[in-house]
Amino acid sequence: MAIDIYQTQTMIAAMQLMPKRPTFLRDRYFETSNEDMFVTEDVLVEYKDEKSRKMAPFVMPKKGGIAVPRDGYRTERLTPPYIAPERTLTIDDLKKKQFGETLFSQQSPAAREGQILKNDLIDLNGMIDTSEECMSSQTLFNNGYSFRQYADKYGSSEYEEYEIHFYDGEQNTAVYVPAAPWSRKNDVIISDLHVIAKLLKNRGLRASDVIFGDDVADVLINNKYIQKLLDNRRLNLADINPQQLPDGATSYGKINCMGIMLELICYSEEYVDIDDGKTKPFVPQGKITVTAPKMGRCMYGAITQMEESDKQYHTYVNKRVPHITYNTHDSVRTLAQKARPMMVPKYKDSAISATVLY
Repeated sequence: MAIDIYQTQTMIAAMQLMPKRPTFLRDRYFETSNEDMFVTEDVLVEYKDEKSRKMAPFVMPKKGGIAVPRDGYRTERLTPPYIAPERTLTIDDLKKKQFGETLFSQQSPAAREGQILKNDLIDLNGMIDTSEECMSSQTLFNNGYSFRQYADKYGSSEYEEYEIHFYDGEQNTAVYVPAAPWSRKNDVIISDLHVIAKLLKNRGLRASDVIFGDDVADVLINNKYIQKLLDNRRLNLADINPQQLPDGATSYGKINCMGIMLELICYSEEYVDIDDGKTKPFVPQGKITVTAPKMGRCMYGAITQMEESDKQYHTYVNKRVPHITYNTHDSVRTLAQKARPMMVPKYKDSAISATVLY
């Protein structure tokens, strides 16, 4: 039986084999399980203030047990943002030589159509990867995220602001303010990192990674105090040994911050902001954040759409859902790639950021 490559389920299966763009922040710090895939557009977000660190009570023999209260948690019903980039295909597109074809290619428009579909799926999927990486970065550095939801086309005046934050009140509570910039004082880096890590550990949360960009990396490597620690090898205060991590991240090694070992991770990947067309780093300039792998969850709402095949509504529970529509009068086919992602920390203020260069 012939396979219809334009069926939604067929394209969903094919997308599992396609390459993805750099998503180091999303993949390292936001895990996804089957419980995070919802059958509705909304998702249930649950997170606690801190991990329990209470001792169990000591009880006199033959007296049974002593009741202890359960730790509270917060549950909210939220609507993830809707992402839906699309590409159109016309007869003129089918007549043009595609990238990688020979100059005098004899490939027919019908044969070229399948290759264009594959390339469009890869491109649209990569765009959503980039959007999810931006959401991951904002969650780590801003404790929430905000962006514009457009009604017609990117850059138009018709849009709505989408904003969500994971703290109470108007001010972000997951922020540490250093006494001096790292570029000015050589001896504050260790103490600042120790204080930030202790803020997490005092609430029972893990602190193992320090994430920063190229500008902070340059200050760290050239810091005289850090270099002095490296010379004192017997104390094993620092181990700077740059190693490549997946998706454009580099580990500069581990540093002992008064008994707390932290891995120094530089992430220098960039993206093109669709709002203004400018190239920007995923990690904000001059900032760091201290956290640990799998500090959050990547959740997905369901996608409901009408299929061309039967003109009926279908609901898909998946990270990505392609959608094909046709305009037979004008011989135009439109491919859309849809997703409803949401990055959520597992615990309140589980990544603490600081502006260290200013």
